[in-house]
Amino acid sequence: MSSETVQAARNPDAKVKLALPDRAYREIKRRILENDMPSGTIMLESELAELLDMSRTPIREALIRLSNEGMVEVRPRHGMRVLPVSKDDMIEIYDILTALEAQAAELVARRGLSPEQLAELNDAVDEMDHALANDDLTGWANADERFHLLLVEFCGNRRLSNMVNTFWDQSHRVRLLTLRLRPKPTGSNDDHRAVVAAIANGNPDAARDLHRQHRLKSGTMLVEILENHGLSNV
Repeated sequence: MSSETVQAARNPDAKVKLALPDRAYREIKRRILENDMPSGTIMLESELAELLDMSRTPIREALIRLSNEGMVEVRPRHGMRVLPVSKDDMIEIYDILTALEAQAAELVARRGLSPEQLAELNDAVDEMDHALANDDLTGWANADERFHLLLVEFCGNRRLSNMVNTFWDQSHRVRLLTLRLRPKPTGSNDDHRAVVAAIANGNPDAARDLHRQHRLKSGTMLVEILENHGLSNV
């Protein structure tokens, strides 16, 4: 799944022509990711069909996809339940993201980027800087997500990219809920610029190690926030 597809799933205004099962998948997923359907939410297929103004067949297909991604539990004759994400889940997710994204950064540095691709990464970091300067944490989070998804997209390994996108989705709700509980993420912007510089200089070892350290710090901080605020399942 490309970063554009992932962003479309989170953007209700995206002008994308979709078949009904895809539209159902995108809309339900967006509501889950944005916490409009928080963990524990239970809805019947008929309720979802009425909400999205479509029949139950595309709803059923969408729920199967979301179940395969670990976002919902399909309940026979009862529709679906939105699955919570626990502290232990986040530890596992960040272990996976750290390993995969560090590998992606190494691959990108080995392959090299076109001037346009490098500009996209720099633009994402510029957006992060601009958002922080305006105390716009939501804008910062969106730009941060764009940077990470572009990085794995540019690595050229489609399977790696698909796996990262899946685990990003599973962690998305937690990142939004803890966004205003964390210190202002100026250090994160510096980490991203260092990774881009290593890629631009064609240094795969530095790109890998810098991104790995960034991910380790981010994961540790997020888990500490969950522990300190008693957020065992979100």
